[in-house]
Amino acid sequence: LARPQRGRQFQEVETRGIDIMLCLDISGSMQAEDFSPKNRLTVAKARAEEFIEKRKGDRIGLVIFSATSLTQCPLTMDRQVINGLIDRVSFGMLEDGTAVGLGLASAVARLKDSKAKDRVIILLTDGVNNTGDIDPITAAQTAASFGIKVYTIGVGSKGMVPYPVNDPMFGRRYVQVQIDLDTETLQKIADMTGGKSFLASDAQALGQIYDEIDRMEPTTFKVKQYTVYNELA
Repeated sequence: LARPQRGRQFQEVETRGIDIMLCLDISGSMQAEDFSPKNRLTVAKARAEEFIEKRKGDRIGLVIFSATSLTQCPLTMDRQVINGLIDRVSFGMLEDGTAVGLGLASAVARLKDSKAKDRVIILLTDGVNNTGDIDPITAAQTAASFGIKVYTIGVGSKGMVPYPVNDPMFGRRYVQVQIDLDTETLQKIADMTGGKSFLASDAQALGQIYDEIDRMEPTTFKVKQYTVYNELA
């Protein structure tokens, strides 16, 4: 009469994930500390990790670039792995320079064979393409030919910015430098691929940009929960 039962819960997860490659500039100019109290790279890494945590059901990878490019993490759904690799990104991993086109091309190469319905690159840089064998516009044309959308983020405040210098006599000190940002090329890359171009002048603005991209590229992630009962009577 009491009808004792034992239940087991099951979950069905429905996803329509997006494949996303983060393409991050780690050139020396990213050491500028106008994103006080941290430098540009430190803030960019923190905001990227916050963005990753929101993207349930997506595969995300990471390409870093300066004078050359490197796939730091292939596409993965393992948040712990990619965040750990982002934490390890630092200056000096690659020869200094700003090869925007090469970095973008490397990200395209990682996405071109993807079977995902939507493929996105988030390109973050603070400089002007000054090295590398591939022009940024050529890389953007390649992305467009594969149907890959590119969101570009230019980081840095206008005018002179504090830049750390290691003086052998006086130790670490700061000088004011002017760092040029090629916003025109970033806009062209976004326009050619159906993405959007953003400019982040401080840490808060960068966080808001990632939030906007998150809203513009929604992912389907639904969980259905049900219980199966076994009769014990």
